[in-house]
Amino acid sequence: MSDRNIITIEPGKRGGKPCIRRMRIAVYDVLGWLAAGMSVAEILDDFPELTEEDIKACLEFAADREHRLIAIVGES
Repeated sequence: MSDRNIITIEPGKRGGKPCIRRMRIAVYDVLGWLAAGMSVAEILDDFPELTEEDIKACLEFAADREHRLIAIVGES
């Protein structure tokens, strides 16, 4: 799976934050819900337009961003 097909960035939407499939649901939103203790099933129940693949793509996107950040800091 690749988050590149699911995570989209549009300058005029949600302030250019990474969103899911051109919707107004940001990666940050999904990560926040998970961090607050919501289960994947609860998120999918509350937001039926999302899929389990969307949530996994958010996690993949965040992990990749963290990995790139660590690589940049390590170069300094």
